Amino acid sequence: MGLFKRKDSKNSIHSDKDEQESHPSANSARTSSASLKSPGLKSGGGLPASIPEVPIARPPDPSLDPGAYLRSIHAVRERSRFILTKAKRNQLNHFDVDMSKFEATASYIVSIIKRDHAPDYQSIPPHSRWQHFDVGGRPRINQLLQSWPSIIDAQERTRRLIDLFLISVLLDAGAGTKWSYKSKESGKVYSRSEGLAVASLEMFKSGMFSSDPTEPCQVDGAGLKKVTVEVLAKGLQHSEENPLAGLEGRAGLLARLSEALNNQEYFGVDARPGNMLDYLLSHPSTLASSVPIVPLPTLWSVLVDGLSSIWPPSRTQVDGVSVGDAWPCYAMPHSPPASPWENIVPFHKLTQWLCYSIMVPMSKLMNIHFAGSELLTGLPEYRNGGLLIDMGLMTLKPRDMERGLEAYRENAQIKGQPSMEVVPLFAADDDVIVEWRAATVGFLDELLHEVNGQLGLMGEDQLTLSQMLEAGTWKGGREIAEVSRPNTKEPPIMIISDGTLF
Repeated sequence: MGLFKRKDSKNSIHSDKDEQESHPSANSARTSSASLKSPGLKSGGGLPASIPEVPIARPPDPSLDPGAYLRSIHAVRERSRFILTKAKRNQLNHFDVDMSKFEATASYIVSIIKRDHAPDYQSIPPHSRWQHFDVGGRPRINQLLQSWPSIIDAQERTRRLIDLFLISVLLDAGAGTKWSYKSKESGKVYSRSEGLAVASLEMFKSGMFSSDPTEPCQVDGAGLKKVTVEVLAKGLQHSEENPLAGLEGRAGLLARLSEALNNQEYFGVDARPGNMLDYLLSHPSTLASSVPIVPLPTLWSVLVDGLSSIWPPSRTQVDGVSVGDAWPCYAMPHSPPASPWENIVPFHKLTQWLCYSIMVPMSKLMNIHFAGSELLTGLPEYRNGGLLIDMGLMTLKPRDMERGLEAYRENAQIKGQPSMEVVPLFAADDDVIVEWRAATVGFLDELLHEVNGQLGLMGEDQLTLSQMLEAGTWKGGREIAEVSRPNTKEPPIMIISDGTLF
């Protein structure tokens, strides 16, 4: 049994080698590592030197339940490997791949990491929303924690941060190039992910997401019902002069979240995201060791199953059930007797971003260790993927470039956007975008191995994928975009955002 029982009180005491290009059999999908030690998230101080092995659940059998398999975290890396194999052979449908640029791409990432962190690479934090809140060098989360009375114990503090981080991540789709947020507390202006982070934090502190007027710093289902498109637009300072892309999509996510939180098993009687902490600590798979050890698939199930109803119904479906951020890709093997699910590549980007993000407060405040966190992949979004294109590792093929540029021009005319630094534009379900994202997942794994090699890091000193995302690829992708397209700082390919993907 788990280490703790559920408390009703708020203040309870206490490189990859090339894969064969064939369909993964049901058996191969079931035989992932059954027991993993997790170097995937370095939690910082407080953890013992040796963490015992914890059995990791195998993915569902795709021949019996393909939808459940595609929703599993295992499937993201397993399915993307097919695209990586083709990419390394320069056999993609929409991109030319120049593997001679791979080492230089890794060297660029290494230069960013060395510039900002040498020689203390172990100090690199895991990729998470926490760092975005601290934009400008202001430790906003620590200040938030210090603002709460000392009678608020570690579990309730962790619940509150889970509440905040979940809302902030769900609002963290691409903001567009014209939006910014002026902090009500400092008067400073922030844009993109950091602007959305500061905005969500200030809305959280104001009680926008809480139904309890005596406790503004929480998120609950009843509180979210108050958040209309108009309320969210005001909170995010959206206007014709300061447009936020995908505003309606974000508001729709929060409305559907208010209903999903009614699942009392995961989110308690008061319908709070933070109550998943109690579920995890009391779960039979949680090991009561010197620290609580939670298998990553247990957390993943809470997020995938508990939040399944928040995703737009237009998403890819298997047997009539939505599989979320998962899309057909023509580069997947198609030879008979392929089943319909076998051309689908899952990504679950926001769910993974949420997983990376909420693990950090649980680790910092509760010393929870997540076994199997290396199952999480690199995030298939435009900063990581844009880096591969801007470095010349991947180049959009001429016919797709022409099609994407024409879509950009048409979109610019409709919305009255300025025509400068024109880049190709595609919908999120376009095969170009799906192929790009799948290759990004695969190449990030390859780059991690090369980056550690160039840094000379071995064994326990090696960077985790999460650390490379934080200190190298995401930051490097943003910086090279600013150099390549200084007027807009756009990625090299734009995606039409519905506010729920990027």
